[in-house]
Amino acid sequence: MIPNVYSAKPKSFRYAHIYLPIGVLIFLVLFIDSASLAAQWAHTQWLSNVLAFFAYVWLYVSVPRYLRRLMLYGLAVAVFGESLFSLVLEMYTYRLHNIPLYVILGHSLLYVGVYYLAKEPWVKAHRETIVRVLLVAAVGYSTLWLVWGHDLLGFILMVALVGVLRRYVASRLFFLIMFFAVVYLELWGTYFGCWVWPAVWFDTISVVPSANPPSGIGAAYFLYDVGCLWLYKQFHPRQWRILRRIHRHIKISYR
Repeated sequence: MIPNVYSAKPKSFRYAHIYLPIGVLIFLVLFIDSASLAAQWAHTQWLSNVLAFFAYVWLYVSVPRYLRRLMLYGLAVAVFGESLFSLVLEMYTYRLHNIPLYVILGHSLLYVGVYYLAKEPWVKAHRETIVRVLLVAAVGYSTLWLVWGHDLLGFILMVALVGVLRRYVASRLFFLIMFFAVVYLELWGTYFGCWVWPAVWFDTISVVPSANPPSGIGAAYFLYDVGCLWLYKQFHPRQWRILRRIHRHIKISYR
């Protein structure tokens, strides 16, 4: 039975049935598409794609209408972004030199998962503390990679994220959670050999070395968020004002 996210449950972990399965799914999809399993069976990526597709459908029918629309627009943003950064600019390369379907679908899955984690009552109740801890952790994480892994690209991206968060105070919690959600998937994805980042930026700019993966790549999801909301605004101008209020509220704009 598909869980109903509309129901108001008086407990701290109200949305765990959404973001926890997404976290497990990310691991499973990447493990199935790993280079080691693919060496034994050539069609592992198809299985990962099917698993991600059914998860996308499950989530799509479980969320409110405005989130469904954002999930659909997220597909368009993901196709554009992945095509540009992976196929054209070769900023990173997937195992089969393609763009796996599970990656396109996974962007929306991750987005919604973080969205609901940021909505949790216990997260909202401790918002300021969580933001401070995650911010220090993000800076520390990228700094360590800079010092010991020569990850200048990841550090630059982290600094850019900090700059964005200084401007968009209401979005701090959302993007800091997203930062570490991306760290989670990137570490598994590169460990399993699902994709690889070159040793220098774009495999060309030698003055900007990079780790595999760059520690601050989660900052790129700010562009994904902007793209999804921009498309929503273009196609649903009347609902945009309402959505913007909801969006700010969900991202914990409580001071």
